[in-house]
Amino acid sequence: MSLCHGADNKPKQKPRSTPTKPTVRADNRDASAREILAHLTLRQKIAQLIIVAANGEVPARRSAEAIRLNHAVAQLDVGGLIVINGVDRSGVRNAQPYELMTLLNGLQKQSKLPLIVGSDMERGASMRVAKTTKYPHNMAFNAAGDLGATKQLGAATAREARTLGVHWIFAPVADVNNNPDNPVISIRSFGQRADEVSAHVQAYIEGAHSDPNYPVLVCAKHFPGHGDTALDSHLGLAKIEASRERIDAVEMAPFRAAILSKVDSIMTAHIAVPAIEPAEIPATISSKVITKLLREELNFKGLITTDAMDMQGLARMFPPGEAAVRALEAGVDILLMPKNPDAVIAAIEKAVLSKRLSVRRIETSVERLLNAKIQLGLFKNRLVDPVAASGVLDQPEDAQLAQSVANRAVAMFKNVGNLVPIRDTKGACFTVLIERRTSQQGMQFMEEMSKLAPNASQTLLDPTMLQGALDETLEKSRNCQAIVVAAFVTLPSFQGDPPLPGNFTALVQGFIKTGRPVVLISLGNPYLLRSFPDVAAYLTTYSPTVPSETAAARAVTGEIPITGRMVISLK
Repeated sequence: MSLCHGADNKPKQKPRSTPTKPTVRADNRDASAREILAHLTLRQKIAQLIIVAANGEVPARRSAEAIRLNHAVAQLDVGGLIVINGVDRSGVRNAQPYELMTLLNGLQKQSKLPLIVGSDMERGASMRVAKTTKYPHNMAFNAAGDLGATKQLGAATAREARTLGVHWIFAPVADVNNNPDNPVISIRSFGQRADEVSAHVQAYIEGAHSDPNYPVLVCAKHFPGHGDTALDSHLGLAKIEASRERIDAVEMAPFRAAILSKVDSIMTAHIAVPAIEPAEIPATISSKVITKLLREELNFKGLITTDAMDMQGLARMFPPGEAAVRALEAGVDILLMPKNPDAVIAAIEKAVLSKRLSVRRIETSVERLLNAKIQLGLFKNRLVDPVAASGVLDQPEDAQLAQSVANRAVAMFKNVGNLVPIRDTKGACFTVLIERRTSQQGMQFMEEMSKLAPNASQTLLDPTMLQGALDETLEKSRNCQAIVVAAFVTLPSFQGDPPLPGNFTALVQGFIKTGRPVVLISLGNPYLLRSFPDVAAYLTTYSPTVPSETAAARAVTGEIPITGRMVISLK
């Protein structure tokens, strides 16, 4: 089957254990969710609750990826897709916008029911799609102190998403990052104060819902709050050790704010929360967290989706089928990225036939999803128009917003002797430390510095460079009047790991030992000063994206004032 052309939609043979109702291609634009539901077999109902991943590229027709997607969409009848990044040996790869639209249109044509398409567009579509506006991370928006800008981000993301064929934005991040060692949330959060995070979450939702021409679902995540963890739930079961009173006052505040702002959906976290669920299991499969707390206490009526079910915080504990059954038992609606959809459908069907799960439990969640698809207008038009996209994506005013926020977000935490801004750039040495050799990090910073300080010494280093190159850079720095280090570090390191990749930590310590004044600029992780307390000056952009590179160069040279708020504590 082709991903780019309509497939043969003849009804498939009825599975032996399913009801005798026929399969359906729901072209009735005015049908209600219950009317559509009545025409689905049990296996189709179950499959509607499954979201599978696609990297946004059109695969070769006979490739394993094409076969996987065709099987999920045309044979299993899954409910939707999540657009993720492609990954190869050169690193993470974003989808190209027009290729993504071609892929989604092709898959929509194959699907009996319209597919709902989601994506983690926390900082606009650029998080997953190339040639779209590159926004700073959420924490930069809080540091800029502008709720209006966050509202604009929500509106622009909705516009970009719907233009590309994405209907469900897995944002805003409602986690309060109150643990400096958090290796997975950090600058994805709006900050460490619950009231500030709540205000920005509400502004984002308001913006995303503001234009009826671009209707989207938004999703507050990761319930009941992933900010106070020091373990990445992608790798293991993280835990929130706080009391119920603290969780109510801090972690839950942004979710309550999101519900008040009519957030469409909430994503669960694969974290243990002993104060709510005594058993050491992820919140995703806890009825105490999902049904009792979220549904009953907080009175949330919208869609509840799991985080990716292939994450080790859940996957290490249970096989895919059992994890899915337990999530549905807990009260979850949508199963995001289960590792083996066939096994998941079979396990859930078995649970229904054995009365472990009721048919009504399944139908309640399917009805919520179908109502969302109707609300989004997908039964009237499930396709996107690539020709119209050029007038919508990557607009100049969006780029201006992104740069304005990045400029205003740069914050100064330390400045001994008013070293910054650097007035004599000719006598300063600028060293840029990037996270990966194949990355484009640092290019924009160096280009901007070439304009602002054409006579300054600039060196770019990657973590794979031989020690000799680092030693040479260190030796040259002894002749500099000031040493400026621009370090890219997207997230804090794991506990016990060095704060910078490769041998960069020792290099920065070597710079400090020269006795020359060192200016450290963190492009990303704002907590980096804790590892290098002896630097003379410390700035952070709260983001490693391109606008933040430009802002960092302008701030350190005095081209723009440094006005960013200190939205985190370095204790």
